[in-house]
Amino acid sequence: MANIITGCRILCSAVLLFFPVLSPAFYALYLTAGFTDMIDGTVARKTNTVSAFGSALDTVADFVFFAVCFYKLIPVLKIPVWLWVWISGIAAIKIINILFGFVLHKKFTAKHTVMNKIVGFLLFLLPLTVSFLDLRYSGVAVCTVASFAAVQEGYFIRNEQKEK
Repeated sequence: MANIITGCRILCSAVLLFFPVLSPAFYALYLTAGFTDMIDGTVARKTNTVSAFGSALDTVADFVFFAVCFYKLIPVLKIPVWLWVWISGIAAIKIINILFGFVLHKKFTAKHTVMNKIVGFLLFLLPLTVSFLDLRYSGVAVCTVASFAAVQEGYFIRNEQKEK
């Protein structure tokens, strides 16, 4: 059941490509995809059907959803240069974390921290707020939390090695 829910996220993401950005249909599909992202893991745990395949499928679904949203939203959002610089800095920290984790643990390391989940939720909310909240303000809020989460993740990756 959880994998079917995750598959629905992939389907909703693909169908998003065919609707105008920020239209009612776009929002309906966007919210449906987000809802499936919130419940698929819970369903897998509650039904005791957690699997490596399901985890991989969830990662693929997240990537497809992100890629489609990026493709659809970036052209219509007027993101100031200074915000792009900040976003790039956060991305650089995340890449350094991944590399550092690989050097320390000899495998891909990502921390599913509470702060990273909050960042994901704030990023999910962002397109829902663009019609009434200036991106310069909401972007500062999201980037502030994302900066903290990225640094915290690096700290956790580094200290995990010390504990072993």
